[in-house]
Amino acid sequence: MAQKPWEHAKSSGSEADPLAARFVASLDVDKRLYKHDIRGSIAHARMLEGVGLITAADLKAIEVGLKEIEAEIERQGDAWPGWKVELEDVHMCVEAALIEKAGDAGRKLHTGRSRNDQVATDLMMWVREAAQELYGLLTELCSAYVAMAERNADVVMPAYTHLQRAQPIVAGSECLAWCCMFDSDRWYLHQCVLHMFASPLGSGAIAGSSLPLDPTATATALGFEQPPWNSIAFTATRDSALDFVYGCTTIAMHLSRWAEQWIIYASEEFGFIQLDDAFTTGSSMMPQKRNPDMLELLRGKASTPYGALMALLTMCKGLTVGYNRDLQEDKRHVFAAYDCVKDCLLMATRIVSTSDFREDRIAERLHRGHLDATSLAEYLVTKGVPFRTSHQIVGRLVRKADDLERFELRKLSLEEMRAECDAVEEDVFEWLGPENVVQRYRTAGNAGASGFKEQVGKWKSRLEPPMNTDGHG
Repeated sequence: MAQKPWEHAKSSGSEADPLAARFVASLDVDKRLYKHDIRGSIAHARMLEGVGLITAADLKAIEVGLKEIEAEIERQGDAWPGWKVELEDVHMCVEAALIEKAGDAGRKLHTGRSRNDQVATDLMMWVREAAQELYGLLTELCSAYVAMAERNADVVMPAYTHLQRAQPIVAGSECLAWCCMFDSDRWYLHQCVLHMFASPLGSGAIAGSSLPLDPTATATALGFEQPPWNSIAFTATRDSALDFVYGCTTIAMHLSRWAEQWIIYASEEFGFIQLDDAFTTGSSMMPQKRNPDMLELLRGKASTPYGALMALLTMCKGLTVGYNRDLQEDKRHVFAAYDCVKDCLLMATRIVSTSDFREDRIAERLHRGHLDATSLAEYLVTKGVPFRTSHQIVGRLVRKADDLERFELRKLSLEEMRAECDAVEEDVFEWLGPENVVQRYRTAGNAGASGFKEQVGKWKSRLEPPMNTDGHG
């Protein structure tokens, strides 16, 4: 095996030992950066020509060669003959293939550049594109929730705290609650990942270069606002990767919460949601089963970005300020988190788009659990009763309704209610019953009829193309 072109100061290198050659390589993971590597290399070559370090003929040969390599990889994928494990990574494979095509012009490409600033730049470009894609998938998921909310605008259902019945809501409001969670993920990706502003390219190995490079030109060409602030920091930071994987982790966390909610709703005990057959599976033994396996997998797959985040944090822990080879392992975790979350968002959108609340099943027990108890307490407040006193009065009325086996506050007579509080009048029945309660909510963002109507309109406007990326709201 030929000696690696960057190890001539040694008598031999890792190529002398097959395990060492494989151990040091990252090609099995980082070959997916080839587009970003080629794009960065073209920008770097144009800068070199602009400052007089290579000729126009060199630049043409480099550009033609790199574009040919990109086309070959597009056609051949993993079968491209330029993938050679002894060259360790995508950067050296592309450069070696370029030298075969362009000769000395290809050998000039690495002028003023190190694999340290090269890979940092490639990864930042990849992360930025991946974040933009996830942003779009989150927008599609939010749009699916809004559509489901509109389909279920007239359904009244219980809301739960502690997984116990709490207050009645419009079912569409719960859909919009999930929108809020996933919109916070959109906001995070936009503010903390998509706004990466400084390019590492030009930092070299750690200290920059004595050559008359123009990092501002390459930064502009690659869509960054500025050149590196500090060559030491920018060759060795993986903060953009950490920010991105943290964003993936919160997306997965929100998906797992939603999946758990719907797993419960899809059970026979609840029966609130009917899942499309495409997103359930049967049992190898029990013929009747329709298991919510896709939701369960969404819940379980949160472990992948969680693990990736902890792995990245651990990998970066204790590293000295310059580049260390530990950082080569970053892409395994970044790519794993992205691949997992991308598939989960696609699956979640399909499930939401094909599901609806089962109004008939919800209505069967809607009046159980005294969902209107808080409304009755608030009614008494409007009659001048202090809230803490009204809370106690309603508690006694709840117990009375249950003792009488009526199980609904509105089934108590006016006289029975007045026996506990003489402030109760005939209009009390306008405050009782889930259907009445959802019409009475009036605070901002409420989960009743008025709040739902206002929120769904805002969401439709917010999610209309072009995507609104001006932040959280």
